[in-house]
Amino acid sequence: MKYRHELKHEITTGDMITIRQRLRAVARADPHAVDGRYLIRSLYFDTPTDKALLEKQSGISRRSKFRIRYYNGDKSVIHLEKKCKMGGFGCKISASLTQAQAQSIVDGNIGWMEISDNELIKELHYRMVSERLGPKVIVDYTREPFIYGPGNVRVTLDYNVRTGLGNTDFLDVDCITVPAALGVCIMEVKWDEFLPEIIRDIVQLPHARTGSFSKYEACRLPTVNLSNYEF
Repeated sequence: MKYRHELKHEITTGDMITIRQRLRAVARADPHAVDGRYLIRSLYFDTPTDKALLEKQSGISRRSKFRIRYYNGDKSVIHLEKKCKMGGFGCKISASLTQAQAQSIVDGNIGWMEISDNELIKELHYRMVSERLGPKVIVDYTREPFIYGPGNVRVTLDYNVRTGLGNTDFLDVDCITVPAALGVCIMEVKWDEFLPEIIRDIVQLPHARTGSFSKYEACRLPTVNLSNYEF
């Protein structure tokens, strides 16, 4: 596993528009994006005692979490991912899933995972059995990704974070989601050995909060008044 530097800022919509314009002048859009952005849907896993959530809230330096995700509603390409954090560094391990495999995991039909050829699928099976890890919440958001070659830099602008609340059927593209972080945008900067000065200058905002905003945490504890929504 190769860990990369990770820096995260919680920013305003105005900040995001400013940084987007700066990045467009020097970086290129991710080639997988459509019109410069894509929609991400993830299903996060946790234990019955919310181990991953509590570790995040407690500021545990070394932690990990599992999720399944797909992009732009395209269920032909689904990824199982394990995201690991160690201080200001992070890494991601992934494996491909078919739609049928993803649905079986959601449904709790996991016997096939134990004999999979993929080690990450086997690890998730072990954790689901030993720690009772299971699907917890759907997390939707829009991402605008930028790539800068020197330093292998990736800057992402995430917004419109929405939660599926208690619904874990994330393959249902029509499931109801509601806002989970109104007015919040998240800028993430990732790089290998060095962060070029031009990118450092672009992403600097004197008033922005450097921190570890968690879309998973926001969607588990949405700050919305559900009485304002019609279902």
